[in-house]
Formats: sequence, structure tokens, C-alpha cells
Amino acid sequence: QVQLVESGGGLVQAGGSLRLSCAASERTFGNYAMGWFRQAPGKEREFVAAISWSGGVTNYADSVKGRFTISRDNAKYTVYLQMNSLKPEDTAVYYCAAARLLRASIHSDNYDYWGQGTQVTVSS
Repeated sequence: QVQLVESGGGLVQAGGSLRLSCAASERTFGNYAMGWFRQAPGKEREFVAAISWSGGVTNYADSVKGRFTISRDNAKYTVYLQMNSLKPEDTAVYYCAAARLLRASIHSDNYDYWGQGTQVTVSS
């Protein structure tokens, strides 16, 4: 059982930046692809970014390309989401997830473990 704990959320003005972190409990963290998803009030959960086990492949939702960067440090069992040029429409609860896959899947059904989420609020 992989436990995931997100941190780094908060309130920021439009145009600002935040860096989310997701720490995993599992020593085999390097065997999992990792993803970030988000859910805004009244909306379905949506894909944000994903990274392969090695970090060599990344995928992004069109809405965040060029603004967000996903990365990982397998030695620290941690995945990051650097969010720049934030917009009010980025407001959501952000979840990290782990998949017993090597590739950077964009589909939530492929992910086996989920964190509790961290709130990101962007004011206009």
C-alpha cells in the first residue's frame, strides 16, 4: 500500500506561483508512474500532468502546458508540480496519484493510489 501526502497548496494571486509536493511512503517509488489531477467545485476530476518512472517522459493537459512542470526525485520518494502564471481557473483541489505503470498515463483509471489532496486557490 503506497501512501501519498501532498503539500504546498494555498492562496495566491493570479500570475503567481506555487510548488506542490507529493511524498510517497514506498521505497519502490521509482517503480511507479506519477500523476497530478485536480477537481474544481462542481466539476469532474481532470488530468493535469504525469511523469514516467524514470522522469524521462512527461505529459500535460493542454490547459497547463507551458505554465506547469512536473518532476520527481526518486531518491526522496517525491514528485513535484511547479505551477507558474496561475489563473483563477486553476483553483481546485490537487491530487497526486501513483500508477503501477512505467509510462506517464493521462487516465485516472490507471492510477492505483491517491493522496488526500491539497487546495489551491487563485484570486483574480
